[in-house]
Amino acid sequence: MPDLTYLTRTDPHRFDLSDGRTSMKAVVTTGNGGYDRLDYRDVPRPEIGPGELLLKVLGAGVNNTEINTRLGWYSSSVTSGTEQFADSTDRESSIEDGGWNESTPFPFIQGTDCCGRVVAQADDVAQDWNGKRVLVRACMRLNGFDSLENIWMASDFDGAFAEYVKVPASEVFAVDCDWSDAELATIPCAYGTAENMVHRAAVGPGDRVLVTGASGGVGSAVVQLAKRRGASVIAVVGGSKMDAVAGLGVDRVVDRGADLLHELGQSSVDVMVDNVAGEGFESRLKLLRRGGRYASSGAIAGPMVSMDMRDFYLKDLNLIGCTAWDEPVFPNLVGYIERGEIAPLLAQTFALEDIALAQREFLKKQHFGNFVLIPPQADV
Repeated sequence: MPDLTYLTRTDPHRFDLSDGRTSMKAVVTTGNGGYDRLDYRDVPRPEIGPGELLLKVLGAGVNNTEINTRLGWYSSSVTSGTEQFADSTDRESSIEDGGWNESTPFPFIQGTDCCGRVVAQADDVAQDWNGKRVLVRACMRLNGFDSLENIWMASDFDGAFAEYVKVPASEVFAVDCDWSDAELATIPCAYGTAENMVHRAAVGPGDRVLVTGASGGVGSAVVQLAKRRGASVIAVVGGSKMDAVAGLGVDRVVDRGADLLHELGQSSVDVMVDNVAGEGFESRLKLLRRGGRYASSGAIAGPMVSMDMRDFYLKDLNLIGCTAWDEPVFPNLVGYIERGEIAPLLAQTFALEDIALAQREFLKKQHFGNFVLIPPQADV
């Protein structure tokens, strides 16, 4: 693994832009725990190093991963879903294995989704990025795409819950479209994760794809991305959001409280994209046909599941775990946006300082689409 020390903290040195300020507003996550761990305060503005760009953050999406990282949900000691664990969290000590890779680098700035404008670049960056509106590829494969080793902005180093963020120039993508800044900020984590799953599962024309949690940020992105690949999509969703999900062009909507085996029948789907897990996982596997593909990048309802191994090996199933984004994923998304092949689902925006309110509302799961935080002075 290359030396990442230049990425792991907001640089303590001062950086002078034309406005003369040397500090910025940011939300610093101080450790594992509740909303009191989100500290909105002044911090030094980051100074770019070799190969880096400085971005003015225009919008930063809210995702499960920031909440899970703050809570320490990724620890093997946690057995409940995110919402249940959030309700029970009342700790002040860090959970050593609570992050994605190694121990989380508290205190640090979270924010996985970033739409920003480039305001400075290192001298060794050949391409002229200044002034461009960009998205940041949050999942970074610094050892190359032949290795699954990866680090994530806002889980392993400072992210976009701030006025400014510095990132490697190799992880920035200009986007030419008429979407708003907030709409673009809904894309990186949810749509990158979704595209990675449909890519890994080789979803294509004629596939019958079942999507659980289809009203969530990732689930609704999977619906759109599977449809653009020519698949037939069955969406599993709570009753209050069935009409909204149906509006995405799905072929069938099933209430999440229904008996899926009764509704759809055994061996009835080619691909299942499931970020729900939890109770019902074992019966859901029975829905896959022989040689079917199951892809997952999350476990919102709970990480501990039961499985009949005979369903797995007698039906030659493929279970596909998806965290490290493959090389085509982010360029694909930019192309889809620029060609008008997908649409943003922006539910609501919040001021950056209202992050605790945004995360509380997020965990209620009453919204459809994505929440985005807007830093102060984001109208660059």
